[in-house]
Amino acid sequence: MSKKIVFSGVQPSGDIHIGNYFGAVKQFVDFQDSHECIYSIVDLHAITVWQDPNLLRNNIHEVLSIFLAAGLDPDKNIIFNQSKVSEHSELAWLLGCTARVGWLNRMTQFKDKVGKNKDTASVGLYTYPILMAADILLYKANQVPVGDDQKQHLELARDIAQKFNNDYKVDFFKLPVPIMNKNATRIMSLRDARNKMSKSDVSEFSRIMIKDSNDEIIKKVMKAKTDSMKMPENIDSSMSRPEINNLINIYSVCNNLSKEATIEKFALKNIADFKKDLADVIINTIEPISKNSKKLFKDKSYLDDILKVGAERAKNIASYTIKETKKIIGMM
Repeated sequence: MSKKIVFSGVQPSGDIHIGNYFGAVKQFVDFQDSHECIYSIVDLHAITVWQDPNLLRNNIHEVLSIFLAAGLDPDKNIIFNQSKVSEHSELAWLLGCTARVGWLNRMTQFKDKVGKNKDTASVGLYTYPILMAADILLYKANQVPVGDDQKQHLELARDIAQKFNNDYKVDFFKLPVPIMNKNATRIMSLRDARNKMSKSDVSEFSRIMIKDSNDEIIKKVMKAKTDSMKMPENIDSSMSRPEINNLINIYSVCNNLSKEATIEKFALKNIADFKKDLADVIINTIEPISKNSKKLFKDKSYLDDILKVGAERAKNIASYTIKETKKIIGMM
């Protein structure tokens, strides 16, 4: 591989919302001509909490269909589900013998997820960052797109790689660097702009899903929390009003406009009129993806073929890494 290698793992949580699309999937599509891209649907990570088996299988297909509908080309990218490449689990064990307990104890995401229920959490949830490190190091990835919540895990992957190299006096594992998409618009909840848009929010009106119908999108946008004022006329005014600022951000990213241009276009207009236009641009953006993904989702054999070929391509790389890792360690 002569280009920079990008790896990213995506949880098979089914349908994705527009925050996921603009924050991750659209970026994946942009990478595919300039990087060697490896995208794994990380079903091993998913089972750190109990999953309904039928729903898990369904969600793997659902995520893949959205990837393809959004423009990811399976010929240009390696796309597979993680459990089909056993080397992920094997390298996780080998790296688990390099990682230190103290490093895992510092992982804030585990603490945030389990709260006071640490003793009832799965061991897999605790060691999840080691598997994530294996995912990345298995392919000698140079770059990993991450959000703020995963940056600490990438730092752990670097620590593990560095310690392995130092312990065995080799220069084997690359130290991956994060790709922080500074230009990505952070999409917040439609009900509370202090929080990111999330599938875990109790209110379905907090988020717009890729597969929402046009009527659902219109309803959610019109019900989005705002204030009773007119549209802001400048950036400072917009920033002081988080809910309307969030909607302006969504409009801007859907239309590929600067925030300033959006504010100028709607300055001092009624929010209701702006919301109507916002619903239209969201529909124009995601309706083609939604329609295509639903069509693709019906063809399970096609999706399975893509996953199979992707797993074979991934395994060709992964098996070599495992072979060399074992040789360095001293295994026969």
